[in-house]
Amino acid sequence: MKTLIIGIGNEYRGDDGVGRHVARRLAECNPPDVEIKESSGESFSLMELWANAPKVILIDAVQSGAEPGTVQRYDAGGQALPTEFVQQCSTHALSLPEVVELARSLEQLPPEVALYGIEGLSYEHGNTLTPTVARAAEETISRILTEISESKLDRKL
Repeated sequence: MKTLIIGIGNEYRGDDGVGRHVARRLAECNPPDVEIKESSGESFSLMELWANAPKVILIDAVQSGAEPGTVQRYDAGGQALPTEFVQQCSTHALSLPEVVELARSLEQLPPEVALYGIEGLSYEHGNTLTPTVARAAEETISRILTEISESKLDRKL
């Protein structure tokens, strides 16, 4: 049973690219039984990416009002994502909570969906993460690797 990880964002809009950054760094770790992809966050391409996946981990920049660099994990499979994740400067046509709910209503949401939302600071043009968000990206990588390891351990028990 493979876990699908999708890094979301626009790598040319500052912290909006943090999801893709995390995905690339995770790919360097080469975790077993994991498939890693990147997405701009467009609704139907996301749903196509996760079609038939048993477990999906999404990573995206968010604007929830928390301190920049805050990492929040949400279980989107069992409940709606907080609406405050809608970015005012989002590069996505639909917000991630709207995509998840659309997929749920179309019965195309995988059984397990987790979102790691990283609070962004700057969404200006450029391909550099702010130092605060870069540190949060490293924390997110560590947390996801731990989650994957624990999930494999649970399946063996």
